[in-house]
Amino acid sequence: MPSINNYSDAMSQSESRANVLALYPEDSREAAALLKQAVPLMVRHNIPPNPVHYALWYTYSKGQDPELNRHLDRVLRDFDGCPPESASRLFREYIIRDELEDVRAGQQQVFSLVDGMERDVSRSVMGSQNFQNRLGQCLEMLDEPASDRLPGILNELQQSTRVMQSQQEHFLGQLQSAQNEIKTLRDKLERAQRAATLDGLTELLNRTAFTRLLEQALGNASRGVALVMLDIDHFKQFNDQYGHPLGDRVLQHVGQVLRAALPANAFAGRYGGEEFCVVLEGCADLAGARAFAEQLRLKVQSLRIKARGTDTVLDTITASFGVAFAEPGESLESLVTRADDGLYEAKRNGRNQVHGMHIRPA
Repeated sequence: MPSINNYSDAMSQSESRANVLALYPEDSREAAALLKQAVPLMVRHNIPPNPVHYALWYTYSKGQDPELNRHLDRVLRDFDGCPPESASRLFREYIIRDELEDVRAGQQQVFSLVDGMERDVSRSVMGSQNFQNRLGQCLEMLDEPASDRLPGILNELQQSTRVMQSQQEHFLGQLQSAQNEIKTLRDKLERAQRAATLDGLTELLNRTAFTRLLEQALGNASRGVALVMLDIDHFKQFNDQYGHPLGDRVLQHVGQVLRAALPANAFAGRYGGEEFCVVLEGCADLAGARAFAEQLRLKVQSLRIKARGTDTVLDTITASFGVAFAEPGESLESLVTRADDGLYEAKRNGRNQVHGMHIRPA
């Protein structure tokens, strides 16, 4: 007869397969047509044929996730390929995002269950102690017992209570030990989850966490929301000239500038590559967001970074900015597109400038 654990594992595997099938509901004919589009794309850009890349470019060919397609287009433009780090990150953010959220919810349920068990057993031990104390008081009151058997009965009750209390205390000790182990595991998981929400290089929010918070901000219609997007100018040329380690240092310094400049009710993220975003909640209007972006532009321009082991100061770092102020009911995709349009307008006009994008007329 299968065990409960085996049954649960089978159910989990079945649910996992159902989730995957929900992502790809196409029949064999549709799937083959999509693969005929995806595979030539992979070949054209020398993308290795592995499951992660197949999933990404199959989804790209479906065209149902404009954000993923936009990001993959940018990766191809910047790297003329799809680096493993970018592929893994996009796979997590777009393909298995819901499954990761389910795992986190399950972990929290386990923690809550163990915490409740510990509280219940603690109350039981306290009740046993109170009962034993009460029996002891009764024995002291029986100076002249009414029955010869009564003291013996009470002694037996007291002894059995001591045994029960000893067993409960032993169990409580074991449970507390297990709880300490779980707390250690919880701390590790929290650190891992924190790492999963932050970009490892800049310590800003990663794209998934940033997008989730932006969606929440847009859901609060009573607060003005502005989106600032910035892209480091000529970053690919900088990497080619100085090397990727120094390029990483530039990204880290820009991240520090953003963290230091954030006002209250604002958050920042690395959107991908050398592109960053800032959301301003409680922002009055587009002019206020542009003024904030202009301050950021000057701070980035004032960065002075030296090559390690030398006094050589790297070329001036500049960035181009696009700013958009959310209209009532505007979608995340529309706001991001408008800010991105402003960013590229700033680049077309000479870079190292701020360009605000008003809502397009209907």
